Amino acid sequence: MPVSGVRAIAKSRNGVSAFIAQCKRLDFHYCDWAGSSRGMNAFLRSPLLAAFARSHPHIELTVSPRPASHPIIRASYINGREKVVCVRNLEPAQVLQKAELLRDASGEKLRREKKPVKSGGGESVRGVWSGLHALAARDGKTSSTEGKAREGEWRI
Repeated sequence: MPVSGVRAIAKSRNGVSAFIAQCKRLDFHYCDWAGSSRGMNAFLRSPLLAAFARSHPHIELTVSPRPASHPIIRASYINGREKVVCVRNLEPAQVLQKAELLRDASGEKLRREKKPVKSGGGESVRGVWSGLHALAARDGKTSSTEGKAREGEWRI
C-alpha cells in the first residue's frame, strides 16, 4: 500500500511572493439629469476611464445610472467589505483620484491609533551616537569639548 503525503495549501501573504490586489470591483454610479454628476459624466465620456481600465485589468469596472441621486464610486474588496465615496461636484481628474484612492485601499476598517507613533529621529540626552566617536575613543583622540583623555582611559 503506497503512502501518500498530505497536501498543504500555502497561505497567501501579500507582497511576499506575489502581489494580490485587494480591490476586485469598482462601480461607477451617475445621474444624467442632476448637475452634481457633471464631473462624473465627463469622466465616463473621457479617455481617462478607458486608460484606467486598460492599466488595471484585474479590477472589474461597472457603470450604471442612479437617477435623482449624487454620483458615487463603490469599491468591493476581496475581504468582503465595500467602501463608497461620493463624488458630487468634482472634476473628472478629481474623480480619477478618488477611483485610485479606492483602488489602493485595503478594504479594512479605519482604526484609530491609541498611542502616537514615536520616531527615532529625536535628540537624546547623551547626544547622537556615531561610529566616529568609537574610533576617536579607541585611538585616544577626543574632541576639544571633552577634554584630554588620560593614558589608557577611554572616553565615549
